[in-house]
Amino acid sequence: MAASERVTGPWGEPLLDIDGLATRLGVGARSGRRLVEERRVPFVKVGRLVRFDPVEVEAWIRASGVAPQRTLVRPGRGR
Repeated sequence: MAASERVTGPWGEPLLDIDGLATRLGVGARSGRRLVEERRVPFVKVGRLVRFDPVEVEAWIRASGVAPQRTLVRPGRGR
């Protein structure tokens, strides 16, 4: 696929390939493929290719976040 034929998402941004997803998540390509296989990350199929909408990936990252839990300090437990 030539650069001029790049597939874009609904917001006009180019879709990420598996390496782009892995870079965005800070993981290896193998971990990215595992996320796809387990259907844990949003993706689209373009023919036989797997692509990722960067806007959807950002929303998925925000939705997957875990809020920090307040740590309770117990009296008598010295530090």
